[in-house]
Amino acid sequence: MGWFGRLLGQRQDEALPLYNAVVARGRAPHWYREGAVPDTVDGRFDMIAAVLTMVLLRLETDPAAAETNARLTERFVDDMDGQLRQLGIGDIIVGKHIGKMMSMLGGRLGAYRSAIAAGDLSPALVRNLYRGAAPAPDALAHVDAGLTSFRTALATTPLDRLIAGELP
Repeated sequence: MGWFGRLLGQRQDEALPLYNAVVARGRAPHWYREGAVPDTVDGRFDMIAAVLTMVLLRLETDPAAAETNARLTERFVDDMDGQLRQLGIGDIIVGKHIGKMMSMLGGRLGAYRSAIAAGDLSPALVRNLYRGAAPAPDALAHVDAGLTSFRTALATTPLDRLIAGELP
């Protein structure tokens, strides 16, 4: 994209491959089967938000990823806006819902960050992914192990591969 495109506010959506990979990872059937994440609109939002949170936490650790972090969050907002409109939510209410979703994402970032620091993701998963209704222990263990190994693999994945949508 040239300077003229930037001047007119056009920009290449560099975060799209990464965002698409996050959504694909969050929609993987094993989360819903073995992990007992509810396969509902809310459950899918919560699972995608959990995967997105792991990616955002990884990007936070790299000063060179600040722009990618911002663009990835913008892409999430744009997608949620489109999803709400497809569900038939009107213009007047969409902004309120987007604000609530952003608050939920921010809360998850804090909750998962604290849980990772404490070395136990399970309580944060029960509260945020399962919305307080703990699943069977093996289902919780499946999601905990999956997100933990994903987070560990993200830590060593180069930024250029992440931006290209190549999740570990």
